[in-house]
Amino acid sequence: MSEAKAKVIFNQGLSFTGTGDSGHKVEMDGPSEHGGSDSAARPMELLLIGLGGCTGMDAISILRKKKQPVEGFEMNISGTRAEGHPMRYTDVQIEFVVKGKGVDEGAVKRAVDLSMEKYCSVKTTLELHTKVSFSYRLED
Repeated sequence: MSEAKAKVIFNQGLSFTGTGDSGHKVEMDGPSEHGGSDSAARPMELLLIGLGGCTGMDAISILRKKKQPVEGFEMNISGTRAEGHPMRYTDVQIEFVVKGKGVDEGAVKRAVDLSMEKYCSVKTTLELHTKVSFSYRLED
């Protein structure tokens, strides 16, 4: 079992800087109406972005191994939050959009399914308390 660590340091207002094991820094801030300066992403946005990065890295790696001619790849991710505190995500939807002439739909389906059902640790962590659904579409 491996252990991951992160450090988050308060700057001012609602601004924080987080650093993970990789040494890369992530800035976070809150909206001005709550005492922040609106200078960086919100933590809940980063959760969706992290999910996209995790599943995207899996899927694109699988598509490359299958030698698919992918010319563009993106994910549209949306989350529905609970009305009351702690205002967690109750539902998250991911739409995978794969662009390229001659990309095999079966390969895309397999890559997305493998990521979402087996490899993406962020999705697996989230789904303990959040419904995560996904779809894909191909564009030439």
